[in-house]
Amino acid sequence: MTEPAAAKPKPPRPKQNPALKLALEMGPLVLFFFANAKFGIYVATGVLMASVVAALAASWLLTRHVPIMPLVTAIAVLFFGALTFIFQDELFIKMKPTIVNCIFGVALLVGLAMGKPLLPVVLDSVMRLSEAGWRILTLRWGLFFFLLAGINELVWRTQTTDFWVSFKVFGTMPITIIFALAQIPLIMKHEIKDEDEPEHW
Repeated sequence: MTEPAAAKPKPPRPKQNPALKLALEMGPLVLFFFANAKFGIYVATGVLMASVVAALAASWLLTRHVPIMPLVTAIAVLFFGALTFIFQDELFIKMKPTIVNCIFGVALLVGLAMGKPLLPVVLDSVMRLSEAGWRILTLRWGLFFFLLAGINELVWRTQTTDFWVSFKVFGTMPITIIFALAQIPLIMKHEIKDEDEPEHW
């Protein structure tokens, strides 16, 4: 009696160049900034809507994969952008970062409370960490998303539209990058390497 053939492992997903990934995430914001400076918030919102779709399409063509965070962000941009045009009220596009960051924060913390860390999915991560490492990192990112939501609320409610747009490009992204870099020691401490895996005899 012959043994059933072992299932073939899935081919690894093509990895996106970090610089290209950053460019696809920053590109729509940069275009949003320049369009707002030249044409105002409504034209800039339309540019943002078109550019996030283009960035998702580029990501799919390059990797045959659409990351969760950019996908959720793009859906929110299209939804709140449409409301901005329908009601001719920039309030909707300004509230988008608050709502999206709260969604990510709630998803991470609820998943953590249920014993199911969702951070690898939310951040499209290929890292391999210990269970304790994922818990700590998930808690930090969950709280950080709420911090971003609070900062966005503070900025758009107290500053001009032009300042808010500038802060999205030159404030939010650098803060996020600095926070991510600050997690490197934790990641290195809890990372599971191939040689750490027990041998199977």
